Amino acid sequence: MLLTLFIIVTILFLIFRLMPGSPMAAYIDPTFTQEQQQILMQQFGLDKPLWQQYLIYVYNLFQGKLGDSFFFRAPVIEIILKVLPNTIYLMLGSLILAYVTGILGGVFLAWKRGSSTETVGTVFTLFTRAAPQFWVGMILLAVFSFKLGWFPSAGASPAGVVYSSELEKLTSFVFLRYLFLPMLTLAIYLMGLPLLLMRTNMLDVMGEAYVDMARMRGLSEKRVMLKYVARNAALPVVTAMAVGIGYAMGGNVVIETVFSWPGLGRILVKAVSSSDYPLAQGAFILIAAVMVFMNFVADILYSLLDPRVKVGG
Repeated sequence: MLLTLFIIVTILFLIFRLMPGSPMAAYIDPTFTQEQQQILMQQFGLDKPLWQQYLIYVYNLFQGKLGDSFFFRAPVIEIILKVLPNTIYLMLGSLILAYVTGILGGVFLAWKRGSSTETVGTVFTLFTRAAPQFWVGMILLAVFSFKLGWFPSAGASPAGVVYSSELEKLTSFVFLRYLFLPMLTLAIYLMGLPLLLMRTNMLDVMGEAYVDMARMRGLSEKRVMLKYVARNAALPVVTAMAVGIGYAMGGNVVIETVFSWPGLGRILVKAVSSSDYPLAQGAFILIAAVMVFMNFVADILYSLLDPRVKVGG
């Protein structure tokens, strides 16, 4: 896991140093002299050779220092911590909605196996999984925001509204109205994996001998499906949810851009477009760290929930 993160950090450092565009564009005024521009380059350490910049960056990273943003002119860690709660609310809300709906939908489709309901449900799920997130978001905006006016079209709160705490924000009906459409958009995309996974696992489990024994005991089909089939088929879905947290955090970039949601993804887009190396690197490293860590958690969960599986063996 640490080796993977080290490789990611190295690749990110090289990508942003080799991409076109000057990171000093937000700082350097056209009236600056060559000497003044050189002083700014020295201030941010951009006058040093690439290998020295890399060593300094890795050293600072081990100390928890992500540098200062070129564009916002503030510490990167402060900028990330300011928008991170909005990203977490969007990610967790979408995951809960997607996995609850997906698991129940998978149970229902497996119950209706071989019927037209299963066919239509499977095709619809594949469609939502394949549809681009920005397209789904635009459709929801056109219908529920611009046409019906039920939900706001952008942002996380009306202009001038300030919340005294995160708890007040979470319990605010106004904030939840702003959150609903981006959360629904991401949930529609994420729902496909648990639904299809649950359906497939249930169809496999339904062929097991203990399921036939339960039916021979005279138990109702509903009880057999829920108590014996669904409970045993849910194991891969639980571990997939851990991986889904990482992918949901990465997918927030598109959603936050479409809905102008003030989160980590939108900050990331702004940082890349303005060649803000420190901020872009900090955001990417956080997303990568979450994805790598949640993959590790998924492996641990699988070994704990299924004694037949051993980590690393």
